Formats: sequence, structure tokens, C-alpha cells
Amino acid sequence: MKATEIRQTFLEFFKSKAHTIVPSAPMVVKNDPTLMFTNAGMNQFKDIFLGNEPAFTKRAADSQKCLRVSGKHNDLEEVGHDTYHHTMFEMLGNWSFGDYFKKEAIDWAWELLVDVFHLPTDRLYATIFEGSDSDGVPMDNEAYECWLKYLPKDHILTGNKHDNFWEMGETGPCGPCSEIHFDLRDESEREKVPGASLVNQSDPLVIEIWNLVFMQFNRKADGHLELLPAKHVDTGMGFERLCMVIQNKKSNYDTDVFTPLIDKISELSGFAYREDHMRDVAMRVIADHVRAISFSIADGQMPSNVKAGYVIRRILRRAVRYAYTYLNVRDPFLVKLVPTLVEQMGSQYKELVAGQGLIEKVISEEETSFLRTLATGINLLDGIMSKCSSGTISGSDAFLLYDTYGFPIDLTELIAGEKSIKVDLDGFAEELKKQKERSRGAATVEAGDWVILKDIDHSEFVGYDEYKIEASISRWREVKNKNKVSYQIVLDKTPFYGNMGGQVGDTGKLTSNDEVLCVIDTIKENNLTIHIVDHLPEDFSATFEAEVDLKRRDRSAANHTATHLMHEALRQILGTHVEQKGSLVTPEYLRFDFSHFEKVTDEQLRQVEMIVNEKIRADYHLEEFRNCTIDEAKAKGAMMLFGEKYGDKVRMIKFGSSIELCGGIHSTSTGRIGMFRILSEGSSSAGVRRIEAITGYDAEQHMYQSDSLLSEINSLIGSKNTLDGVKKLQQNIAELQQKLDAVRLSRDEYLLKDLTASAVKTTGGVTIASGKFDIAPESLKDISFKIKAGITDVAIIIGSVYGGKPMLSVALSDSLIAKGLSAGNIVREAAKEMQGGGGGQAAYATAGGKNPEGIDSAISKAIQIVKQAL
Repeated sequence: MKATEIRQTFLEFFKSKAHTIVPSAPMVVKNDPTLMFTNAGMNQFKDIFLGNEPAFTKRAADSQKCLRVSGKHNDLEEVGHDTYHHTMFEMLGNWSFGDYFKKEAIDWAWELLVDVFHLPTDRLYATIFEGSDSDGVPMDNEAYECWLKYLPKDHILTGNKHDNFWEMGETGPCGPCSEIHFDLRDESEREKVPGASLVNQSDPLVIEIWNLVFMQFNRKADGHLELLPAKHVDTGMGFERLCMVIQNKKSNYDTDVFTPLIDKISELSGFAYREDHMRDVAMRVIADHVRAISFSIADGQMPSNVKAGYVIRRILRRAVRYAYTYLNVRDPFLVKLVPTLVEQMGSQYKELVAGQGLIEKVISEEETSFLRTLATGINLLDGIMSKCSSGTISGSDAFLLYDTYGFPIDLTELIAGEKSIKVDLDGFAEELKKQKERSRGAATVEAGDWVILKDIDHSEFVGYDEYKIEASISRWREVKNKNKVSYQIVLDKTPFYGNMGGQVGDTGKLTSNDEVLCVIDTIKENNLTIHIVDHLPEDFSATFEAEVDLKRRDRSAANHTATHLMHEALRQILGTHVEQKGSLVTPEYLRFDFSHFEKVTDEQLRQVEMIVNEKIRADYHLEEFRNCTIDEAKAKGAMMLFGEKYGDKVRMIKFGSSIELCGGIHSTSTGRIGMFRILSEGSSSAGVRRIEAITGYDAEQHMYQSDSLLSEINSLIGSKNTLDGVKKLQQNIAELQQKLDAVRLSRDEYLLKDLTASAVKTTGGVTIASGKFDIAPESLKDISFKIKAGITDVAIIIGSVYGGKPMLSVALSDSLIAKGLSAGNIVREAAKEMQGGGGGQAAYATAGGKNPEGIDSAISKAIQIVKQAL
């Protein structure tokens, strides 16, 4: 079976078992502070497992794209070196939300693997949880009895908490799990060593293919377990590993999931696969990483220097580094693999097809940039090695290259090794550890358990219609962040909008009798609207008046609505390839990132401004469609963004011809925005531009400030018309420059005669003209070349202190160059006398310095070098 058939067979099987087949969630996670990337199939169902959201179905199945490169699920350094670790992978999964449990999960797993995929039963093993005295959880006898129907006792193994007790995190839903393993070894190997002894022993051919998790507990912050109100099933089967087993391969990379990419890498590089170990590793790294990079960009995550963007950039640079080191690649290479990937996986994941142009543009620019970084790093490393008298590069130097210049440690080790120089890896590891500890210390957040006052599934949001209501507290907890304590409160219903979709959260107050709690921020987490307050109330059972700071919200709403209008205007002026790639909406300003491959011209920005302001004056009223189906929204022409996960019901916002799916707070009409003004436009990342803009009061203040600035400029230049005044000023400057140039030329002629007259001829017949003057750099060169033109065998050495900065120039006639002298070498050595450096050609070179007092010594040194050479 081909990979596409295997995936489809899995989905069809569970569809026949009354499972709802759901699409993959984006690989890049939004609106969840605990995750950057989807790292397991269950992520999109987390709120259901936590009880924060009702289940939309009792049974579900899907093929989920995942990424594991950070946190405890970090497989990055293994990728390429073994046969089964990956950054981006697909997870096949089936779920039960309070419906079936262990018996059905195990029965159906066996039916699919044995009856449908026809896997040999003697190669299958199952593991179950051995139990934990510390947690008070006995051995999973229920799962054991289920497996006894299919497997002999010696193929059912027990495992500890590490292998057979699955936990979402330090707190939250958890439970015993049962893993299914498969023995891929040849018969001769199986006869020598029984497969049972190799299960969970990191043998590359005795591998886990499916994990059946039985969620029945909730881990509290103090570590103890509570039974969940409903039992759930969460299974995950590695798609690439399943393909390896079914296609009877010994490596995931030998399946048709990867062979098209590896074949293309081989073709482009000119190296055959399976001829050299490290070249093979490089090809596997590249094949894996280009998938992770492309899917991330398609889901809206651009490479950058922060958070998720940094992870993607790190993956991309790892691939470039392997191509550079082992495949001799010196030009953008990964970008050439994108068409192969799109052809291979585009039918299953449409976002790859839609985003192909952007993916290629971003990868190409990132590759070009990092190849320059590698070249710079190699030059810096050469300098470090030239001064390395001990024969070992210090850990701090290696870390400087890695942390400041992005130069990989293993490449430092490789290049140094070629010159028999060692790298202090222990010292490097210590520096890296210090950096991680600094990062952890800056990001440590300790959250206590929720104190439940009212058990509710979610906090009802009424903020679209009201800004002040009566509410009561349903739960609260204490949070420590960087040793600062704050408190989080959830109300049974709330008018406060939680930070989501780029729009900042509301602020305001909770009032009960004479007590006022200031709401300093509102966030959305696990389907709960959380109000961050400065202190806790005296009476938790009291009824509170929850009131949003309406003035602040209205400014934020105006900026949000303006963002929608600007998005439409950008697509109208620049083209329909423009898509939102990120946004920030605050009361003070808006920031909008969008896909576009070149700078937006001033004229285009002015056109966008005019369109938005025209729509503001038209005063289009908000048309809101709550609880639309996706099909209804599409029919009305709503814009759909790749990388967004939409539910069955969506909210559609319409202002005139602008129609978008959006859950944020908006103005009641475009006229309430008042005015729109773009402040700046620039590059955000490869293939992505960024606009910052303001509206309403802030745009008005900006206009007043601009008027005041123009008035001040007019006053300074003595003109009522700024443009005419500046033109006149430029004319005056040009006339003065002409006069200055004439004075300079006259003085240069005098200095030329003086230098020529004072020139000294050596015993070898060579003339040395030297002197120190307070002249501009351009005069140094003019005078030197004029002297050189009039004397055959001459060395001209001139020093100058101009504007407080010392400069040395050396010019040599062709006859002296023929004797082995070089002006560049002379200034480089002489400049040390004034704490400087420089260089140039053999005929003419200059050097600057930090110490003006050393200019006389520098001139003397240069004269000395010339005389010694003659």
C-alpha cells in the first residue's frame, strides 16, 4: 500500500466505527500559552478533556500534522541520525469523549492492524501499566485481560510510569496507556534474541507504532490524582512508522513518504544516497526539515528570532548547515525541494498548494541570509583559530560564535578539527546552560490549582452586546511570574474580552459594595475568560458589577475594524496574494503583517489610506453574523485564512464589502473610527511586510504634531512655504560647498608644493614625501596621486587629524610595488601606533585610528617600513 492509501484506510476504518472524521488542526498553535506547536493529535481536543468545552461528538478520528522540536518532546538532534525520529510527522488518532473505553479501543486496534493491514501477529507486542504505589494506581488488569484475547502472555509486557502512564503536562488529564510495538527484524535476528527483551529499549527495529491512552485521572498541582468525571480514549499512531511496517522497510526514510524528496536531493546535489554515511544523514535531515519548514510557513509561522519563529529558523538553518557541510551546497537549495513536496502532499493538505509561492520566497531569502552568516562565521572562526596558542578554542569563544553570530557548534568543531584544534565542549555546554537558566528564570510561571466555587464548562462571554453586567466568581487561583504574585479570576459570565486573535484584552473593574478589584488584563485560556486582578476580594460569594473600561475598548475596537478595512484595501491595491500573517490590535495603534514580496511604495500606501478613509466616511454599519456555518460564510464571500482552525460555527463580520471571520471586538460603524493614518511600512520577515497605523484620537494628535513640526521648520528656514524654503536652503548649501571646494583645492595646491619641496631622496634613489596636516580624507588621495604623477620612484606618506580622528594614507609608485612593497601592508602595520587598522590596494591604502596622539608615530613607522624594504 502507498502512504496515501494507508492514511485513507485508517480514516475509512474509523468512519465505519461511527467516528466523525475531523481535519487536521494547524501545526502552529495560536491562543494557547502552554504550546507553540501541535505536538500530539490530542492538542486540538484539550479543552474537551479538561472539561472546558463540551464535546462536539462522542467519537472522532483524524490525521494530525505535528511538530516536536521543543520542550520535553524534543527529537531534533536525533533527526537524520536514526531511522524513525522526525521533526514534522503525521499522527493518526481516534478518540472517545466519555463513550467507549479500553475494550473497544484495543479490539479495534487489533482489527485494523491484523484484519485490515494484515500485520503478522507473531511480531506484535503490547505493553500495559504496571501500577504505581506512590499514586495509588494498581496494575492495569482491564487492559491486560483485553490483550489476552489476542496475544500470548509473553507478548504482553508491563511498563513503568515513564513508558505506560501518559500525562498532558505537570497538571491536567492523564492515565495509563497501552503501547503496541512491532518487531521489524529479520527471522535470523528474531531467533537469536526474543523481541520482548527489546521492547522500549531504543532498538531501531523493535518500535512502538500505536499508543492507546486511557484518560481517567486529573493530576492536581500538589501531585495527587483525582478521577475524571468521564473516561476518555486518546490514541496516536505514527503515520511514518506505520508506513514503514506495512511497506516492509527498515527505515521511515525508505518509505514513499520520504523517497521522492530524497531522490530529488540526490539529483540536485549530484550525490547518490547510500554511498556515504554523513551524506546520507544530511539527505535525511534535509528531507525531514523541508517538510517542517514548509508546513509551518503554510500555517502562518514565519522564521524569526523569537518563540515559534525562532524554532522554525533553527530547523531551517540546521538543514542548510548539513547541505553546506556534507553536500557542498553554496546556494539556496531547500527552496528547490518545495515543488516536490507540494506535488507529494498537496492533495491531502491544500494549504501547501495555496501557499507554495510564499513558502518558496521565504525559504529562499532565509537560505541566502544564513549562507552569508556561515561565510561570516568561518571568517570569525579563522581569526579565533589564528590566535589559539593553546590548541583549544575556549567554550566562551565557541558560544559567542553560536549565540551572537548563529554559527553552529558542530560546524565549529568540524572546521577546528581539520586544523587539529580542539573545542572546549564542556565550557560551551556550561555557557549554554547559563543561558538556558537565564531564559527559564525570565519565563518561570507558577500557577496554583483552581479553587472551584462554581463548576462551569466555560465562562459565558456577553461582551459583544454589553460592557457592564452583574456576575459572580466561579473559580480563582494564585499565579507567580518572575516572583511577582497576581490573581486570576473566572466569572460565570463576563463582558471582558480576553486577549485573542491579536487583539489585546479588556481592562476595567469588578465592584461589590465598597470593594473594587482592578482588572489589569484579560486573557483567554482553555476556553475560559480569565481576569487578572491586583488582589482578591474579601467575599468570594458576593455579586460583582463587572465593568469594562469602555473608552479604552472603543479605541481598540476602532483599530480592529480599521485593520479589516486596510486588509481589504491592500488586496485591492497590491493583489489577492496579500494574506494576513499576524496582527496586533491595541488601543494606541494597530500592527498588521501580510504576505508581499517587495516594499510597498509611498504611492501605494497613500492609495490604501485613501480607500480606508473613504470607507470610514461612508459610515458602514457593523453587520454581524453569529453562529454561521463555514459553508454559509464561504457563500457570503468571507475571507478564509490558511493556518486558522475554524469550528463548525463561526462569527462573520461585515463592513460594506469587507467580510472576514473574526471573534474580536469591533466598532458599531466605520464612522466611529474617525480617521486612519499609516505610520510606517517595512519588512517583518522573509516575504512578509509590516504596517503600523493609528486611528481616531491618535491620528488626530499625529496630524496636529505634524502641523506643529512644519510650522517650526518654516520658522527656522524663514519661509511660509516649506518646500520653497527647503529648495532655497539646498541652493545656499550648494553655493557654499562650491566656495569651500575652491578653498580646499587652493590649499591642496599649496600643500602639494610644500610636500614636494620637503621630499627626501634615499640612497637608493627613492623619494619619500611625508607630512602631517589637518585635511579631509578626499584631499589625502588627491595630493598623493598628484605627487605620484610627477615623481617616478616615490612613496607618499601623509597623516591627518581631521574632526578629531586620525587617518594615515600611503601611496607607492609602480616601481616600488615591483620591488615587493604594498601600501595596504604598510598602513595595516603602521596604524597600530594610533590604535587603528585599515588596508587597501598595493598602490594606495588608508587606515583610521582611535588615538590622534599616535599619528606622528604612525607616520614614522610607515617611513621606517619603506626604508627597511629598500
